[in-house]
Amino acid sequence: MDRVSRRLYVNKLAHDFSARELVRILRPEAYISLETALSEWGISTQSPSALTYVTMGFPRKFRTPSVQIVYRHIGKKLYWGFEGKRTRHGSYRTAEPEKALLDWVYLQRQEGLPTAFDELTLKEIDWKKLRRYALKYLASVLSRSRPNAPSVTARPLRFYFPIGDDCHCNQ
Repeated sequence: MDRVSRRLYVNKLAHDFSARELVRILRPEAYISLETALSEWGISTQSPSALTYVTMGFPRKFRTPSVQIVYRHIGKKLYWGFEGKRTRHGSYRTAEPEKALLDWVYLQRQEGLPTAFDELTLKEIDWKKLRRYALKYLASVLSRSRPNAPSVTARPLRFYFPIGDDCHCNQ
């Protein structure tokens, strides 16, 4: 048995157990995103060492010898873009590929970390959806970082996604 938190243990002998089922117990509102979702969607060539989730709650890490779960915080305005998945014993949420990519870029930059795109394969990305989602991020980031700034919708918005695809978006 591995202790996950107070009064919560994982039976390592249960062969049909999925660590994703812990999420509904530890943080019911969280969804798989970031490195884990990028890997599952075939976008990242890396295998994450931890299950990475996004939550509106406090960031936190849970670690046992067999499972590591990392929760990263995201604001309420950016809490969308996920779908439900079922396991044998429950369900969980996972970010759409475009949302997982934007969550990853956003949180990496929030922490001042580099966004290394050389290990990403973007064939599965829906570029129109990515652009539409990115506009929501920009509106949220601009309104949070500059509270007295003019409305984002008041002027044309141009941004570059750092993968070489030039994106010109007008609102």
